[in-house]
Order: sequence, then C-alpha cells, then structure tokens
Amino acid sequence: MKYLFIIPIILILFACNPSNNNSQALQSQLDSLNLKLDNSYRPGFGEFMSNIQVHHNKLWFAGINQNWKLADFEIGEIQENIEGIKDYCRNRPETKSLPMINPALDNLRKAIEQQSSKAFKEEYINLTNTCNTCHQVTKHEFNVIIIPSTPPYSNQDFKLHNEN
Repeated sequence: MKYLFIIPIILILFACNPSNNNSQALQSQLDSLNLKLDNSYRPGFGEFMSNIQVHHNKLWFAGINQNWKLADFEIGEIQENIEGIKDYCRNRPETKSLPMINPALDNLRKAIEQQSSKAFKEEYINLTNTCNTCHQVTKHEFNVIIIPSTPPYSNQDFKLHNEN
C-alpha cells in the first residue's frame, strides 16, 4: 500500500524535473526567436508621420464633402498611427509630445459626430495648427503642415454617394 503512494510521487518528481538537454533545446529556440524578433521590421517614426499626413489630407476632403463616414474612418486611421508610434517608437523623444494632439483630435471627432461643416473646418484648422506646434516643439519646424489643396490620390472620390 505504501508503494502505491510512493511510486506516483516519484513519477511526478521526474516529470517536474526536465532533463538538461530539453532545457538547452528550449533556451536555444528562445534565443533564436529573440534574434529574429530583434531583426524584424519595425516601422520608423517618419513612416508613421507620412501615413498620418496622408490621412490628414484625406480627412480634409472627406469633411468638406460632408462624407462623415469617411471622415470618421480617416480620423480613426490617424489615431491608429499615433498608437503605432507609441508602440514602436517609444524611445524617440518626439513621442513624448504626442499627447498635445489629443484635444484637437477629440474636438474634431465631435465635429464629425455632429456632422457640422462649420465646426469641422474650425477644428481641422486647429488640428493642423497643433501638428505644426508639435513640430516646432520637437525641433521639426521645417515640416509645416497646411490645409491641402489637392487630394493625395486621384483615384478616390471623396463625395458621399447614396447607398442603394
């Protein structure tokens, strides 16, 4: 009867004590995966900013054409890129200045939700000015953002079409 309890305990102890070879193999796999991760592609700050600039442009044309669904989508894309900067570029000093854009984005989002062309234009100008203020604070004053005069793509219609 005694052996019925001792044998399972011994088996459990052996199962919990992995062999040294298994530990070395697992560590080798872990090291290999860490090396791959360290050498994997990560978007840079400039790539995120270029994406934001495109969506900033598209947002303008969506808003002035009262395509509120597209405007809402584009402001979401801007926010997504800002989150990407926080995730992938957290060591860049410029990243610390990003929160200054939040009030401008929040106000513009409200104008889009209200579907107010007047508020949209005012808050879009505020967003654009906030972008330029951030560029000045981060010593990128040479990068001046303006209200766009032409869409970034000639193959996109920014007017709202009735869904039938």
